[in-house]
Amino acid sequence: MKLHEYEAKELFSKYGVKIPPGRVATTPEEVRKIAEEIGGPVVLKAQVVVAGRGKAGGIKVAKTPEEAYELATKMFGMNIKGLVVKKIYVTKYVEVEREMYLSLIIDRATRRYLFLASPIGGVDIEEIAKTQPEKIKRVYVDPSVGLRDYHVRSIVLWLGFKPETPQWRQASSIVQAMYNIMVDYDAELVESNPLAVTREGDVIPLDARVIVDDNALYKHPELEKALEEDPRDVSEFEMYAKKIGFHYVELDGDVGIIGNGAGLTMATMDLVYHFGGRPANFLDIGGGASRDVVKEALKVLLRHPRVKVIFMNIFGGITRADEVAAGVEAALAEEGGTKKKIVVRMKGTNEELGRQMLAKLGIPLYENAEEAAQKAVELARA
Repeated sequence: MKLHEYEAKELFSKYGVKIPPGRVATTPEEVRKIAEEIGGPVVLKAQVVVAGRGKAGGIKVAKTPEEAYELATKMFGMNIKGLVVKKIYVTKYVEVEREMYLSLIIDRATRRYLFLASPIGGVDIEEIAKTQPEKIKRVYVDPSVGLRDYHVRSIVLWLGFKPETPQWRQASSIVQAMYNIMVDYDAELVESNPLAVTREGDVIPLDARVIVDDNALYKHPELEKALEEDPRDVSEFEMYAKKIGFHYVELDGDVGIIGNGAGLTMATMDLVYHFGGRPANFLDIGGGASRDVVKEALKVLLRHPRVKVIFMNIFGGITRADEVAAGVEAALAEEGGTKKKIVVRMKGTNEELGRQMLAKLGIPLYENAEEAAQKAVELARA
């Protein structure tokens, strides 16, 4: 789950980090009112969970409330990298002395947390790594040990702060807060870019990003509720799949994929790629899926506007082939049939019964996955 900037900054503030005053608005009138309350120049930030908002026109500076209102009328409804602007974060304009970069991620190769720090900020970390790799410091933190003073000192020194000054203490508290957010919220990323030193001498995050592991949302009901109310970059199909209880990931192709088991589903996607097709999704109904689960999974792809062909690859162990066929039958009945072609490869328990049930629906069963994948790609192209 990608948090909006205002949500991420609320977390930073909760952990004691100073942030510029600001509030989120959903109408131009609210933008004007907030600008009046803040006073002075304000920054309008489109709340879409993608990087590069500024280059796309999603960040504007307004000197007066009226100018803020006029800019907001143009910003609401903007399409930024496929996401429509529905919220604008109105925050106080801050004059900056210098910008830095600081983030915390998970290095899965070493199974440790990894701080990335650079005295250069305001640009993508990839750009810094490409042009000035020597400017990036990497500090690993073993989760079994936790963040220690020597970690913090190493990072803050690298960012250019003098020991035991007010700025040193502010920067140190930000490093600690980012680590605490990472651990407490099961995050995959906590980032400030830029982390800035203001003209007044404060160290503050001008921007903040937090990404929380979807699998941990049950531990954070307030975030789960926020995601339900505002899906962000999560498609309606992903939201529906989450409610039903199977694993679904949206992709950009036109061959719908249904498999039982993550490994089989990934292998099915690879086969589609191998034969020149493009999967529209990853959809794993899991082991022992009932007809109801199969029905709901198939309904997702029957309704998906981009899916031209549906390829079901099922290995019937604890998942019975007749249950799968019954789920297909139920889905087609509820949807009133479909013009989409359905390609099925199904092996295992009650395979013959499942074959007979699908034959009555006019759906042939393929003997091997390669043949089925090739057919699905051919049908999608046709």
